[in-house]
Amino acid sequence: MGATLSPDLNVVKQSKGPVMTLADEFYKVGPGPSSSHTIGPMRITYDFYQRCTKLPADQLAKATGLKVHLFGSLSATGKGHGTEHAALAGLLGKEPATVDPLFLDEMKAKPEQTYPVKLGDKTFNLSLADIIYDVTKGDFPHPNTMTCKLMGRDKPIYVQEYYSVGGGFIEWKGYQPPKKGQPKYLYSTMKELRQHAEKNNLSIAQVIMANEVAVSGKTEKQINAFLDKIANAMLATVKSGLSVKEGVLPGPIKLHSKAATVWERAQDEKYESDRAIAMVAACALAASEENARGHLVITAPTSGSAGVMPAVVYALVNSKRQVPMEKIREGLLAGLAVGYLCKHNATLAAAEGGCQSEIGVASAMAAALIAQVMGSNPQTVENAAESALEHHLGMTCDPVAGYVQVPCIERCAFGAVKAWTAFMIATNEIESRHRVDLDATIKTLADTGRDMNAKYKETSEAGLAQNLTIC
Repeated sequence: MGATLSPDLNVVKQSKGPVMTLADEFYKVGPGPSSSHTIGPMRITYDFYQRCTKLPADQLAKATGLKVHLFGSLSATGKGHGTEHAALAGLLGKEPATVDPLFLDEMKAKPEQTYPVKLGDKTFNLSLADIIYDVTKGDFPHPNTMTCKLMGRDKPIYVQEYYSVGGGFIEWKGYQPPKKGQPKYLYSTMKELRQHAEKNNLSIAQVIMANEVAVSGKTEKQINAFLDKIANAMLATVKSGLSVKEGVLPGPIKLHSKAATVWERAQDEKYESDRAIAMVAACALAASEENARGHLVITAPTSGSAGVMPAVVYALVNSKRQVPMEKIREGLLAGLAVGYLCKHNATLAAAEGGCQSEIGVASAMAAALIAQVMGSNPQTVENAAESALEHHLGMTCDPVAGYVQVPCIERCAFGAVKAWTAFMIATNEIESRHRVDLDATIKTLADTGRDMNAKYKETSEAGLAQNLTIC
């Protein structure tokens, strides 16, 4: 093993309390194909490089290079996710939101290439050989564990253990959440959140906005500007994906893109009866195929599920309703409420909870978004999100060949359609008769993830990954 890892399996997520996550922490722009295996590792190595630049000069004078070790799921399926390219890019000072995907493509095309990196008075040449795929099985603090090392002549000078905990979020050994303001409305469950909304005659979106202002210290105008940026990025991702008329996605599967052809079918009057479903599915395929290409996508909540919410946003904006950006912002806030709760009380990482934690959460967020945009009350928003999540429970993560393509891309389409179905059911029932609450479903998500066989958590050791022969 490349490093002595912390034996404490509860290092990650050991504190609860009220939800404190913020929009700009949750919705992240970065390169595909995975928030936990691409964006997270890039953020981790970028963070480590920044820490190294602050070390005393006498320590840096002894440095001979940098090394990164990948463990668990990162090691098992990192090749298919391009984890080594992302990790090396971070060491070179690249950040997910601003990295040029062409830079990552060039890395893939020239695996022997070396890149200079400066620390103090020294310049080191780094390459993909400095990113090491270490052991895949062990009692890791998190299934996505990494160690970063500043090397000396005989031993490491400085070592930091990190965890890519899903959705592009990162933590490290000894992690303490950053200091933030106090939420205006304290909640850690959907029941508490809904009670705040109903007691104060507010929508779910209005409660979340009040907390965003209180916790971040930003103004509503600043938060709305960020939400506009995210919404426009979602629209751009779908538009870009739909523009690719044909082509083969990267990797050994040789999967052909299909978003454009499904979109064309949606415009064909001969198929008028399934136009709405085809439109939403095409948009989800488009964004998900962009993710598979390694282009910039938005974690909502993850990169692997990055087709679901953009599809719904694109469909709402481009429908006959022509939903205005003000309403889309409200929907994004309602979606955040659901995503926050799933992160807080379960997980967003497929390596920890299976695909139910990614596509399932994305579908629930999208259902809440639609319900909020359509002016539904808080109970209906909850019911829509619950239905969408409930019908993804137990979904495993078994990416074929370790690539976020099969079954991931089509799952985004199904997740988007399920979100719309969940909204329609929620608005065609008496709210109080809905028998399953979102909190119970999120707890079930967490329980199911813990009970799920480890082979089905982004290892490519079982399911379709084992049974599908690639010719």
